[in-house]
Amino acid sequence: MVKTTVKESHFTAYEILIALFITVLIVSNIASFKIVHFYSLTFDAGTILFPLAYIVGDIITEIYGFRKMRRLIYLGIAMLILMTSTFYIVGLLPHASDWTGQDAYNAILGVVWRIVGASITALFFGEFFNSYILAKLKIKTEGKGIWARVVGSTAIGSLIDTALFSTLAFAGTISGSTLIQLIATVYLVKVVSEVIVSPITLQIIAYIKRTENIDTFESPALSLTN
Repeated sequence: MVKTTVKESHFTAYEILIALFITVLIVSNIASFKIVHFYSLTFDAGTILFPLAYIVGDIITEIYGFRKMRRLIYLGIAMLILMTSTFYIVGLLPHASDWTGQDAYNAILGVVWRIVGASITALFFGEFFNSYILAKLKIKTEGKGIWARVVGSTAIGSLIDTALFSTLAFAGTISGSTLIQLIATVYLVKVVSEVIVSPITLQIIAYIKRTENIDTFESPALSLTN
């Protein structure tokens, strides 16, 4: 029997998007522990990067379909759990007698399970409905009106994500008015970011569809497995 080894000369677009999505989730979740007050705006620092997760989610759903994006959501949640568990175990390990960074480690990377639970819950429901709505609208519009579909699905998914995360993570620890301002600010940043970047997003989608000759139409079901 002769074995043939096939060598790929470059990364596929899907592989790059997967890596980008997971990286954004991890980095933005670490950054979210800091609440920023910038002029009259209050938001968690992860908001700076997290909108990119929805942009990547839109690209994957539009090109490769709802099911592949749903699997990536599961993968993202698994990686967040791995990251959090690692930070937690490392925090429990006894530190060297001459190492003075334990308090700093606990303050920055110490696990706050409430934040973790809020993040995972918000990610699941927000990204799930963003992808579901985008795929559903693609069927109904026969692939037309892509800008409206991308922005509209993100607007709904981001609202679910932002409201869930902010409420579950910070309710009771900050005032009601600050919580409302936080939700409104973060949501606005996410939607505005999507709109601003949308011309580039559409160009990337068109390029991948053209070069890979793929454009998936599938009717999504509100199911976790099918």
